[in-house]
Amino acid sequence: MTVSIQEFFQSYPWLQTLVALGALILAALFANFVVKSVLLRILNHIVDRTPFGRDEELRRHGVIERLANVMPAMVIAGGIGLVPGLPEVLATVVMNVANAFMILMVAMAISAVFNIVDTLYHRRPDARMKPIKGYIQVVKIAVYVVAALLMIATLIDRSPLILLSGLGAMAAVLILVFQDTLLSLVAGIQISSTGMVRVGDWIEMPSLNADGDVIEIALHTVQVRNFDKTITTIPIRKLVTESFKNWRGMQESGGRRIKRALCLDQTSIRFLTPEELARLESFGHLETYLKHKQAEISEWNGKLGERAKVAANTRRVTNIGTFRAYVETYLRNHPGVHKAMTIMVRQLPPGPEGLPIEIYCFTGTTVWASYEGIQADIFDHLFAILPEFGLAVFQNPSGADLGGWTPTRPYMANPQAATEHERAA
Repeated sequence: MTVSIQEFFQSYPWLQTLVALGALILAALFANFVVKSVLLRILNHIVDRTPFGRDEELRRHGVIERLANVMPAMVIAGGIGLVPGLPEVLATVVMNVANAFMILMVAMAISAVFNIVDTLYHRRPDARMKPIKGYIQVVKIAVYVVAALLMIATLIDRSPLILLSGLGAMAAVLILVFQDTLLSLVAGIQISSTGMVRVGDWIEMPSLNADGDVIEIALHTVQVRNFDKTITTIPIRKLVTESFKNWRGMQESGGRRIKRALCLDQTSIRFLTPEELARLESFGHLETYLKHKQAEISEWNGKLGERAKVAANTRRVTNIGTFRAYVETYLRNHPGVHKAMTIMVRQLPPGPEGLPIEIYCFTGTTVWASYEGIQADIFDHLFAILPEFGLAVFQNPSGADLGGWTPTRPYMANPQAATEHERAA
């Protein structure tokens, strides 16, 4: 019977070739099944006993799975030459394709290993200070370039050295092709070495609509999560060639600046009467200031002699100067203001919107919500305390203000002044 089968296959050589190819394919499928169903499970069981074996974030990179794909390709590459009746050219092509596939799988497995290295590195407390993702991407590009050269050399059945010898002539083309990559690599090295930007920094780059926290620094791009939860992707070289603001210094200092002005109605600025001075002296924040100020003014006026009888020749306490002293003392005693940083209350040049009194200080926290709360608390108090000094905030007339205006009752910013005007009339 064996002779008859041999004779049968000799009569139909193409059938023998088909059977051999089918057997080879079945052998490759069996090898794939054995590796992935048996050996892979055993290997995963062994890995599970290691510290990183149960870490799903590491296992999702699939290093073992990629290496397992090499086995069926090895069976095909080793067995294709044993298929009888197959043209030598076709057998060579199949073997070369299988070898190229194995090179690709190995390169992908190496790439997955570098992904694991990056994941483990990012778990370090100091990882955001020196991100390595850009460098890992460069190494992965090099791995894939080498793999591509080996695959091409395998497919054309030539030595890789022949391809490498031609790279010198292709250098200009390669530089042109990888121009962005080279520029990004240089920019990434500069940013990493100087610490210009780190993961977690709050940066502001209006030209690219970026205002938020840096969440990733890669080879080509930097991703910023804006405060409206959108993501802005910035080419990494832009951080070297263009200007941007990094708020890290503010966050590390422990204080965030308040710089805001109250615009006062200049018609409400005047000298204080003795009765008003006596009342304001009862304010805890003004007691020391007014005693010292009145002693200073009394000494000054005492040297004027007869000229002191003219009020214009004397020095007197103003409501705006007293208000500035009150605000400064109030800030120095506020629990939310940083005492070791600049605290200043100053006048800015007057303009059409009144006389600006600027509050310049720093909060004791850099947390955004807490900062806004402290700032609002300070100005809530200042707006409410202004009438105690006889001062009024400047405000353009609104519809309600103009609704009460009549030709015989002109608009006045100070309602008390308007009442006195009516009495005089």
